[in-house]
Amino acid sequence: MKNHLHTLKGAVVLALGLAAASATAQAGGEQYFPLQSYRVGPYAAGGTGFFGGFIDYLQYVNIKEGGVNGVKLTWSECETEYVVEKGVECYERLKKGLNGAPAAATNPLSVGIAYATLERSTADKLPLITINHGRTDSTDGSVFPYVFPLQLNPYSEVSAIINYIGQKSGGLAKLKGKKIAVLYHGSPYGKETNPILELLSKKYGFQLVSLEVPHPGNEQQSQWLTIRQQKPDWVILRGWGVMNPVALKTAQKAGYPADHIIGNIWSNSEEDAAPAGAAAKGFISITTHPSGTQFPVLQGIKKTVLDAGKGNLADAKRFGTVYYNLGVVNGILNVEAVRLAQAKFGKKPLTGEQVRWGFEHLHFDDKRLKEVGALGLLQPLQLSCADHEGGGAVRFQQWDGQQWKVISPWVQADRKLLRPIIEDSSHKYAKEKGITPRDCSKES
Repeated sequence: MKNHLHTLKGAVVLALGLAAASATAQAGGEQYFPLQSYRVGPYAAGGTGFFGGFIDYLQYVNIKEGGVNGVKLTWSECETEYVVEKGVECYERLKKGLNGAPAAATNPLSVGIAYATLERSTADKLPLITINHGRTDSTDGSVFPYVFPLQLNPYSEVSAIINYIGQKSGGLAKLKGKKIAVLYHGSPYGKETNPILELLSKKYGFQLVSLEVPHPGNEQQSQWLTIRQQKPDWVILRGWGVMNPVALKTAQKAGYPADHIIGNIWSNSEEDAAPAGAAAKGFISITTHPSGTQFPVLQGIKKTVLDAGKGNLADAKRFGTVYYNLGVVNGILNVEAVRLAQAKFGKKPLTGEQVRWGFEHLHFDDKRLKEVGALGLLQPLQLSCADHEGGGAVRFQQWDGQQWKVISPWVQADRKLLRPIIEDSSHKYAKEKGITPRDCSKES
């Protein structure tokens, strides 16, 4: 009897031990990233590069670190074709998570889809990440707690470009009397910065020539005829997809020099310049991150993901390109938000509301950038309740006929000038929607 009790006791202890081990294994769980991706259509180059880099970084973290503090990262894709209605459908389909893994954040890389899901994301308490794009007034986190235009909002983009043109002209005061044309995509994205460019033209005394290019941008003859007639000192290209190489080819036919065309953040990839052939040589654009594979994080991805045959890119030659590297940068920011949130809420799968806290506390100085292998790839930035952009700086790069070469240090936007405009717009939105802005002084 004694032996029987001893055996029974041992079995119970073993069972409890196995249960505890199982609970520990399950405690890690998974954190889900719903991907409203696009791999077909006129903007497929951007989608395949960006989501390829994003997914490869998530794979890298899983392989190298076993996830984030033991929490594996998981994801699934829903094809939007960059169509707003499909993007909304994908959002609704994916927002509740995957197999019990809660959603961390959405990253649609589409202004139209971002606008269409903004109120849904807020109601669902799910962060909406609009890296380098989106509503500029969502920079004000007191009104838009769940929207993050990380690194660079559209107003900062054009402000930095004007500051750079000012530097090239011998100072902002030398812009007076100059003529600057803006060739913009005929969409909410393309039009959003027009009022800021008008404000800057009045502030600095340059003449602004605004020219819209209807989606998708295959026809630009009349616009470049106007540019040839107007003879602007500079042309700002706010394009997307096929519009960009068409602009460069048409500029060459019109006799306008490529080295006086400055592409914005969505006119800065290899896929924008290379298809234009010789017409692109000398073309300048802004970037929040360089292309290249020399960064430790890229080398780590190559060794653990690509060389193991697990890379997401259909064309391995695109590894280290502008779109791919943006996906990696976006992955770093998303994963860091999860890591920070875990430090507050526990090393477990987190809700979107908890991950939002992580995004608001993102802080990358040189020390942290070096730790994640992204020094020189990602700009220093710090977010807060009030500031969901965190950076506002760009560098300029020039196409040498084969690749991009960085030609400037960081050029900062005039954030002091822009902040009151952002707050005026966000407060109008808050009043319209009946939103009481958060008191950021009370946020920890």
